[in-house]
Amino acid sequence: MADQLALDEVVTFTSDLIRIDTTNRGGGDCQERPAAEYAAARLAEAGLEPVMLERTLGRTNVVARLEGTDPSADALLLHGHLDVVPAEPADWSVHPFSGEIRDGVVWGRGAVDMKNMDAMILSVVRSWAREGVRPRRDIVIAFTADEEASAVDGAGFLADRHAHLFEGCTEGVSESGAYTFHDGQGRQFYPIGAGERGTGWMKLTARGRAGHGSKVNRENAVTRLAAAITRIGEHEWPLRLTPTVRAALTEIAAVYGIETDLSDVDALLDKLGGAAKLVEATVRNSSNPTMLDAGYKVNVIPGEAVAYVDGRFLPDTEDEFRATMDRLTGPDVDWEFAHREIALQAPVDSPTFAAMREAVQAFAPEAHTVPYCMSGGTDAKQFARLGITGYGFAPLKLPEGFDYQALFHGVDERVPVEALQFGVQVLDRFLRSV
Repeated sequence: MADQLALDEVVTFTSDLIRIDTTNRGGGDCQERPAAEYAAARLAEAGLEPVMLERTLGRTNVVARLEGTDPSADALLLHGHLDVVPAEPADWSVHPFSGEIRDGVVWGRGAVDMKNMDAMILSVVRSWAREGVRPRRDIVIAFTADEEASAVDGAGFLADRHAHLFEGCTEGVSESGAYTFHDGQGRQFYPIGAGERGTGWMKLTARGRAGHGSKVNRENAVTRLAAAITRIGEHEWPLRLTPTVRAALTEIAAVYGIETDLSDVDALLDKLGGAAKLVEATVRNSSNPTMLDAGYKVNVIPGEAVAYVDGRFLPDTEDEFRATMDRLTGPDVDWEFAHREIALQAPVDSPTFAAMREAVQAFAPEAHTVPYCMSGGTDAKQFARLGITGYGFAPLKLPEGFDYQALFHGVDERVPVEALQFGVQVLDRFLRSV
């Protein structure tokens, strides 16, 4: 079991990492190296031999291997990203890069996404070094750059250029799972990630005839683009249930004593109340227009207009997604993927998933652990290229009213000290058991 120093260090490490500003604004505008150096130093103090790797100057990744006692066992990848999304200090109650600890809560950008998990990993590894613990299977630890953008400088670079560092890894564990979800009726769910929708960020380009703004123009690029993105934004995607989502619906419904009728999923979701939030975003594909760019003067009709759409698709639905986009954009608008990543699915009947359940319930016996599919994506997509099955497991025990999902990329991101300490104990138990 994790010692008291580990419970103290996870708080210190979370705060320290938050104070290192690793804002990723996209387009290569980020410097993860100071955080990578911090993580590497903490690993080296625990007797590991971390290597720091860069595709681009300052975009630093850290990889280390903790050797297990059974050389024949498959290795486990434990990974977390070091970059964070931007934060506007004027919008926050505290400075987003202060790492302030106030009233038992650690504040700042990255507190839940995901410097908290990075700190948990460091704390557990250091606790094991003090105790002389060795896991049965090798554990590869990776702290990555660029997850909040394209991952080309992070997990993508590692998977493409340094695959040998992950030799033997068959499963991976990272963010977005095993946190407390309160249903508003006294029940506590702990969703464990066992799937991700694919990423389909799209660039739409409409072309037309440029001209004077006072003249009739039936080939207006802005009008063509507006019509296309309206069709896309209003499209109602059909239900597509993956095995992970089916399992989630079945297990959540069982908690409420509701018969699982998958012939009418929308009606079933209505019966699940607040718990429906765990699955409602993953029973369908989605496409949300997010950016527009057209014109340069009010009295000039431009010859081109551009929009971007955040598309997400479930496993085995990418062909359908592409065909639907072809139809919705129409003959006057071209589209292409600005960024695309695969959808993922992991078995929920594996020994590893069972070990995650057991570890959570050992410290939260009131918990209902259920599988779920993430609506977005993580670095697990990149590591899947190496045949690594990814799970979302970054445990946190959160009080009622603490909206974990809203704090991802949100204002006043923060995490309770007790949640971090719970996470260290659960992660420690899980890693010992596998």
